[in-house]
Amino acid sequence: MIHFAWPWMALALPLPWLAMRMLQPVRPDGGALFLPFAVDVADGAASSAMAQPHWRSLLFIAMWSLLVVAATRPQWLGEPMPQPTTGRRVLLAVDVSGSMETDDMDDNKTRLQVVQKVAGDFIRERSGDQVGLILFGSRPYLQAPLTSDLETVQHFLAEAVVGIAGTQTAIGDAIGLALKRLRDDPPDADAKNGAQSQTVLILLTDGQNDAGMMPPLQAAKLAQEAGLRIYTIGVGGPPRADFFGNSIGGGLDEDTLQKIAQATGGGYFRAKSALKLEQVYRRINQLEPAAGRDQWYRPRSEWFCWPLGLALLLSVPASLLRGRQWSGP
Repeated sequence: MIHFAWPWMALALPLPWLAMRMLQPVRPDGGALFLPFAVDVADGAASSAMAQPHWRSLLFIAMWSLLVVAATRPQWLGEPMPQPTTGRRVLLAVDVSGSMETDDMDDNKTRLQVVQKVAGDFIRERSGDQVGLILFGSRPYLQAPLTSDLETVQHFLAEAVVGIAGTQTAIGDAIGLALKRLRDDPPDADAKNGAQSQTVLILLTDGQNDAGMMPPLQAAKLAQEAGLRIYTIGVGGPPRADFFGNSIGGGLDEDTLQKIAQATGGGYFRAKSALKLEQVYRRINQLEPAAGRDQWYRPRSEWFCWPLGLALLLSVPASLLRGRQWSGP
């Protein structure tokens, strides 16, 4: 749609008419100058004025109108588009070890399938924040760096596969990778002095630390020193026996997860079903509300150059007509 940035400039449109009506013509205050050829000059000017006033007036009106239109600064406004703002920095560390394939959640879905659905909805609600994704098993991997492109992070989470990072669980190394990424990618200068610079890690697992180089509690201490708040989530149902009597789906180290959360000022949550997991993420949303919201902007294209250029083109024939008037027929 067309928008005029300075519409008040349209008040200048009647200025030439007002000047003609209100200003007195200049009158010579000296004696008359005798010119032998004055009659010929007067006749030529009169005939030229009779032949050209209509076109000259139209050209002047068109040129002045175009200049006034250009002065109002016409713009073309595009469709509104969301402009994400930088809010909190949220890192999700999701366990993809072998035990996440256990189908003890709602509707016989695996633990990872439920996490993909619920955590995906959580990511979608973090409008205005930067979200990153770490997948960990025997080793941690940065699947998506901190970004405002939430759809991409959701896509990477939805494509996660059990065992892609190994079958064991390296909780301490996952926290260590989060600290390394935050050190390599510090918050921008504009956000350092406000609450928007707050970074949190949400670590979800269904097991205990049985792999990796860094002990979980030592990693938690480093996170505390770095100001990283960690929320831990223990997911999955209680252990159960398979057809051969082997225990499956157990091994969750709740004590360590609680100590990690306590040391960093976060919280520990237990989710044995999809509904409980939804409640957990909803609670984290309340504790760590999105600090930013999408801002909408409309792309603008300046159009003042078109009427200005057209007025310049019309000035050429206007100048020619004025020259003919003074040169005579």
